[in-house]
Amino acid sequence: MATHVDSPPDSPGSPDGPRDGQRAGLPVWQELLLLLAVALVLAILIKAFFLQAFYIPSASMSDTLVTNDRILVQKVSYWGAKSPARGDIVVFSDPGGWLSASESAAPGGPLVRGLEAVGLYPTGGHLVKRVIGVGGDEVRCCDSHGRITVDGVPLHESSYLAPGTEPSLIHFDVKVQKGYLWVQGDNRSDSADSRVHLGDPGGGQVPVDDVVGKVFAVVWPLDHARMLSRPATFASVGGPPGAR
Repeated sequence: MATHVDSPPDSPGSPDGPRDGQRAGLPVWQELLLLLAVALVLAILIKAFFLQAFYIPSASMSDTLVTNDRILVQKVSYWGAKSPARGDIVVFSDPGGWLSASESAAPGGPLVRGLEAVGLYPTGGHLVKRVIGVGGDEVRCCDSHGRITVDGVPLHESSYLAPGTEPSLIHFDVKVQKGYLWVQGDNRSDSADSRVHLGDPGGGQVPVDDVVGKVFAVVWPLDHARMLSRPATFASVGGPPGAR
């Protein structure tokens, strides 16, 4: 007479059960949600601490940066004791009334604004200019040859000013306060920069604390993509190049 034997539970080695050292995987939809959540957290951390994308809304930095360029800003450049240096192109938040309402708003609808909030779309509502003077500098326009001077040293700005562009049609003589910057656009005839805000509170000087970071690359459009570096223009100006 045949004996009936109950089948034992699936053993680790059975084909129908999990093998040793293996666990049942998540459903595909759960894995996708997990990956999206991880990507979102990484994007937020990168935006907060390392890199952030911005777009150029105006021609104030032409021809270095042109309207609708997408740029990457490096935040780690000014960590610790480091500060913006003369010649750096920096992105900074509006010191107060520099931007119009239209310039403050980024293009796009709710989706774009959501992507912007987590660092997945270039941000608007900021300004981008070149640092001309740092704390302690005397910045003046102009010498007998029409050049801007920093601590009495004339600047030769042909490497970034468009051909035929005057260094400045606005005359000024300012002493930059400690912890502040004097900034100007490369398109001097179409840039509402420190010179234009001389009569505002702060005298057109930008607090270093308002700086988001240094522009180091243009990433879009592709035909304008390139890395950016500090020009040698300010090498002859004495003292440390960073904000004092």
